Amino acid sequence: MLIGASAGTAAAQEPAPQWRIGTSLFGELKYKPGFAHFDYVNPDAPKGGDVRLSTTGTYDTFNPIVQRGEAAVGLTMVFETLLKPADDEVSTAYGLLAESLSYPDDISSVTFRLRASAAWADGKPVTPEDVVYSFEKAKELNPLYTAYYAHVVAAEKTGERDVTFRFDEKNNRELPSILGQFLVVPKHWWEGETATGAKRDIARTTLEPVMGSGPYRIAAHSAGSTVTYELRDDYWGRDVNVNVGHDNFRRVTYTYFGDRDVEFEAFRSGNIDYWRENQASRWATGYDFPAVKDGRVKREDFPNTFRAVGVMQALVPNTRRDLFKDIRVREALNYAFDFEDLNRAQMHDAYKRVDSYFWNTELASSGLPEGDELAILETVKDKLPPQVFTTPYANPVGGNEKNVRANLQKAVGLFREAGYTLKGNRMVNAATGQPFSFEILLSSPMLEPRALHYANSLKRIGVEARVRTVDPSQYTNRARAFDYDMTWVVWGESLSPGNEQLDYWGSKAAERQGSKNYAGIADPAIDALIGRVIFAKDRPELVAATRALDRVLLAGHYVVPLYYKNVDNVAYWDKFERPAALPDYAIGFPEIWWSKEPGN
Repeated sequence: MLIGASAGTAAAQEPAPQWRIGTSLFGELKYKPGFAHFDYVNPDAPKGGDVRLSTTGTYDTFNPIVQRGEAAVGLTMVFETLLKPADDEVSTAYGLLAESLSYPDDISSVTFRLRASAAWADGKPVTPEDVVYSFEKAKELNPLYTAYYAHVVAAEKTGERDVTFRFDEKNNRELPSILGQFLVVPKHWWEGETATGAKRDIARTTLEPVMGSGPYRIAAHSAGSTVTYELRDDYWGRDVNVNVGHDNFRRVTYTYFGDRDVEFEAFRSGNIDYWRENQASRWATGYDFPAVKDGRVKREDFPNTFRAVGVMQALVPNTRRDLFKDIRVREALNYAFDFEDLNRAQMHDAYKRVDSYFWNTELASSGLPEGDELAILETVKDKLPPQVFTTPYANPVGGNEKNVRANLQKAVGLFREAGYTLKGNRMVNAATGQPFSFEILLSSPMLEPRALHYANSLKRIGVEARVRTVDPSQYTNRARAFDYDMTWVVWGESLSPGNEQLDYWGSKAAERQGSKNYAGIADPAIDALIGRVIFAKDRPELVAATRALDRVLLAGHYVVPLYYKNVDNVAYWDKFERPAALPDYAIGFPEIWWSKEPGN
């Protein structure tokens, strides 16, 4: 009787779960329970019309889970996640497949409660079993998720509509949020058979039109060339608050192109409706065709996306290669890059040089470390080069012959310190006589003029850099296997960095094929600083820890920083309407735009 009474008292004292409609890494949610829709949408937007979009490359699978092949763009319209982000808040998401979530104060687990109405396209309900299956297969078959969710050790059904994820560590503030991000797929469909009786296999690529719970279905496709998504009239979530005003086009078609210039010609001729420009020279001089002049094509600059995104675009030497293991060699490679001349000659001075892994955000380091950032760096001081504390990072400045000559002399000096010497007009290893020669691997011919400009600069100090462009499939496979000397990479960073940093710069990721640690960074100090970022207790500590991490990454000279702009240059045919005020952090196309002629 006493044992029973004690157990009953303990149960009575256990706090009831606090169910939340969403999660935010920045404090309070903007939207409250029962909200009708996001403020930035038009809830009365008409449904209908077509939008024709384009992309570069090819595709060979509709499987969104396995990291094999090239997945078709647009699959996020077919499949859904537990949570959906709000584009007028930073690092905030609200329930989509899940109506709510709950986690204890120590964040040792999180439980999602699925909406009773959530259903697959065949009418069957989305179940906790589907969520567990999707999560386990994602971790098993995709190295990105293996790393991203490394501290999620169990996923299990804990109620009729509840699924609980358990962690092997506490107080990782980001885990409940990022568990809302993976795509949920139907277990019964993937374990079933095709129309011909063949058993499906989620571990393999497939061009069978897949079934999801999302607002669109795959209506037509030509392998590697086009794919058309069609809005489902029976979509379960059409009236869910986070979806109101979204998904307004009847059909969305993507056409694939092997050449960016050909792709632009398709836009200019009216066969593609929307274009995001990534060539400053074309934005400056390439829009003098009649449709622009008479207003049928609109041009706009959108800063929205970059208000919440930091960018590092860089040429990345692979430090797994002996050629790039010496930090002095890597620093010399940066001194050989004349950004100012490239910007003037090829890009109409439209770009700014990137000088931080979190460029254009408050997370970027600058000057000398002080305050909390300095205190954090002091904890790993014995593992850091002294210049972290004494010398602010700065890219070399070129642009004229005097500056360029000084920079190249500095580069030669660094090579000499690293054991190289100029022999004739070639940089060679002083001990072996082996020339310093490497290949720059690219994924697109569009990048070649920039890479060749850099290669010509390197040639002035006797370094041979060969530029090679391969097709998208080959590039993907080589990048996943780290099969390159140097390559061109863009890392995007949110304003709330966390567990993904392990995949970008962590030592374990350096040897895990498929990770985004393209540089091969394996440094215990960086590992420790990533931990400080992940387990930051509040926003000030997160900012300080991220700046410390940024400073140490820069001091390691793991990349040759390139350039970026803080606006999106967009052109589109005048076929669309959009909300009067777009969300602060997104353009929202095509999700919240709609057709001027929805009946067509």
